[in-house]
Amino acid sequence: MMNISTNFTGCQPLKGHLFTPIYLSFVYFIGFVLNCISLWIFWFRVKQWNSTVILQFNLAITDAITTPAAPLIIIYSWTDRWTFGSFFCQFKGFFLSTHTYGSIYFLTLISIHRYFSVVHNDKRKALTSKPFITKLCIIVWSCLLVQGIPYFFVLETSKVHGVMKCLSFHQHDEAVFLFVWNWIIFFSGLIIPFTITLICYSLLSLNILKVTPMNGLTNVMVSKSVQTISVSLIIFIICFIPEHISRIMGVTIALYFPSMCSLLENVEVAYYITSMLLKINCCLDPILYCFASERFKKTFTSWYGYRNKQ
Repeated sequence: MMNISTNFTGCQPLKGHLFTPIYLSFVYFIGFVLNCISLWIFWFRVKQWNSTVILQFNLAITDAITTPAAPLIIIYSWTDRWTFGSFFCQFKGFFLSTHTYGSIYFLTLISIHRYFSVVHNDKRKALTSKPFITKLCIIVWSCLLVQGIPYFFVLETSKVHGVMKCLSFHQHDEAVFLFVWNWIIFFSGLIIPFTITLICYSLLSLNILKVTPMNGLTNVMVSKSVQTISVSLIIFIICFIPEHISRIMGVTIALYFPSMCSLLENVEVAYYITSMLLKINCCLDPILYCFASERFKKTFTSWYGYRNKQ
């Protein structure tokens, strides 16, 4: 790999479009407001937390965690050059990784939780209890920490055609690291969680007809569970899968086919578009809270109605 990466000819990076920083500013602002409201509702308005609320609260934290890195990302997209040094490049990589894969892992846990809540009532108390879910959340945060640490030890900034870059396909010094790490995380951080979520949705759908509705509450629980997992799959399909595919293609071409500038440019265009789609997941997750938690929905609608009356 090292021999291949050293043959990198130095394709010219794409210049950023004026629309990008404007779009990012809008999305991050909306996401920040929505997640601040969500965290406020969870912390101050939902008095009794169950396992569902614990998972949703942790998902909201992963969305809010992009806030410190947001100004760096917006300025970088505006100027097309990284002026903040290696540490803040590593800082950006760590927080983006924590946000992206934290969202993926907690969306997956929410889908698993919904599946067991409806299909396996006999195991429901053990697998959906608050202590068990709390331990799972601690394990997820530990994995996210371990997953993000390599950025601080390996990732560096480098000049590309005289311009400093951070996390760019055109950094040939980082080509091996980006290739290996992105392929590892593609399977462990996307394919496996998405497959689990898809299986939960499929099995839940197959078991809907087998559920004997004893009362209206059972119907509501089944309906909400299907809606929750459906929203999770939609977020996967819109936000995570396209961005990961374009990123995998980019790091592979940059390492093994560095002289194919036209191909790399086309992939880079696709990556910029899909990465903008990735950013909106922090705005879509609050929709999930309304489907998954009746407490959150009632609190949010009552608060929103109260604000409109003022």
